[in-house]
Amino acid sequence: MNWLDICALEEINVLGARIVAGPKGDIAIFRTASDEVFALDDRCPHKGGPLSQGLVYGKRVACPLHNWQINLASGEALEPDVGCTHKYPVKVEDGRVLLALKSLKDCA
Repeated sequence: MNWLDICALEEINVLGARIVAGPKGDIAIFRTASDEVFALDDRCPHKGGPLSQGLVYGKRVACPLHNWQINLASGEALEPDVGCTHKYPVKVEDGRVLLALKSLKDCA
């Protein structure tokens, strides 16, 4: 897998996100309170709201438009909502955030 060096982990706010331009649109890289990172398309499966502008808590992000809750690890909307957003491989090595542009999940 080809990994892109995005930034230092500290450049993403705790409970925040950073946007990266991907070949199919923006990708949001999220940082949790425990310094875990997750990468999802920056589009809510409901109405396309910018997930990068949502509130991050635990391993979830709340869409800023209609408060849909999206699981950061899976990209799945939490019940009662249904849908998903594409997720991408992301990791932290030596304090650097690395992203692979290969989507891990195809959504209907």
